[in-house]
Amino acid sequence: MQRERFSFEVVATAGDSRGRAGLFGTPHGVVRTPAFMPVGTRATVKGVDARTLAQVGSQMVLANTYHLHLRPGEELIAELGGLHGFMRWSGPILTDSGGYQVFSLSDIRSIDDDGATFRSVVDGAQVRFTPERVIEIEAKLGADVAMAFDHCPSNPDAREEVEAATERTHRWLERCVRRHRELGGETRGQALFGIVQGGAFEDLRARSVEAVCAHDLVGYAIGGVSVGESHEQMLRAVDAAAPRLPADRPRYLMGVGTPRDFLDAIERGVDLFDCVTPTRHGRTHQAFTRHGTLNLRNAVHARDARPLEEGCDCPSCSHGYSRAYLRHLAKSGEMLGAQLLTQHNLRAFHRLMEETRAALLAGSLAPVRERWLGATEQRT
Repeated sequence: MQRERFSFEVVATAGDSRGRAGLFGTPHGVVRTPAFMPVGTRATVKGVDARTLAQVGSQMVLANTYHLHLRPGEELIAELGGLHGFMRWSGPILTDSGGYQVFSLSDIRSIDDDGATFRSVVDGAQVRFTPERVIEIEAKLGADVAMAFDHCPSNPDAREEVEAATERTHRWLERCVRRHRELGGETRGQALFGIVQGGAFEDLRARSVEAVCAHDLVGYAIGGVSVGESHEQMLRAVDAAAPRLPADRPRYLMGVGTPRDFLDAIERGVDLFDCVTPTRHGRTHQAFTRHGTLNLRNAVHARDARPLEEGCDCPSCSHGYSRAYLRHLAKSGEMLGAQLLTQHNLRAFHRLMEETRAALLAGSLAPVRERWLGATEQRT
């Protein structure tokens, strides 16, 4: 794909899977895929400043339209240079549309064919989101990629609910596309990604891919996962959607996940990921390593002088902080512990992606899969 300010090129494929390495060009730089995008919901990745984000290997970050609309507001962010100027991040940014909040805040929102009405989590005021309004907010936030407003159903196995949400997502996408183009869209440096829904139903996923891809967009996402389904159900959703998506556009699996999730989805041709897992686990004092997950609150680490992972170049491991010290920080409630563990986890996810890209360029994902998943995935 080659467009005015965006591009996507597949530079290598794996002989043992549908995995591919690519280059996604945006106005704020090229993203080497597969890539993980840290979640910075409120224009900040929790516990990590912009300089450290780059140091640990982040290429592109995610922010949330709903939360930033509530505080501090898109007008103020636009006045201060858009998200790039506001959060001092010079690389690409993607804004989620608030569609996930349609699912996650179901107890404080109502939905109809025109849009969704929320009760603000900040002050309780009524907040109305329509596809047009969401696109207008995202335009002022100024991210490189704006996600279309979609309806993520609460139960992926309830066919009637999923079918209604999927059809609504298609109608909303038409309105998002229209408003995006009216506001200048790609010409002013912002791409629109459409989102495939369909829950656990292959026929609905296939129908959704057809409807979403009827719009000539820069990229496409697979939504409606990470809503409580099993790993196997998530993979079935990917299997139903990913092969049907255009090969010359980036494919984004929303809200996933763990090293196993990434590798399984990459083998199925997915390019981009986001998830709160590395930051949330850092705040609960858990560390991802290629040998499994460590819980730093456990007594087994009390006198352990080793770093979290030998050979890791994250700020914690490269400085020589011991597991014993990190456990002390965790048990003492010191914020430094959560910060160091978050930075380590982000670096671990980015290292996995870097190794995956190298493996794809070499033609096989098997070696990286063995390094990361050959041992027991979870340990304490």
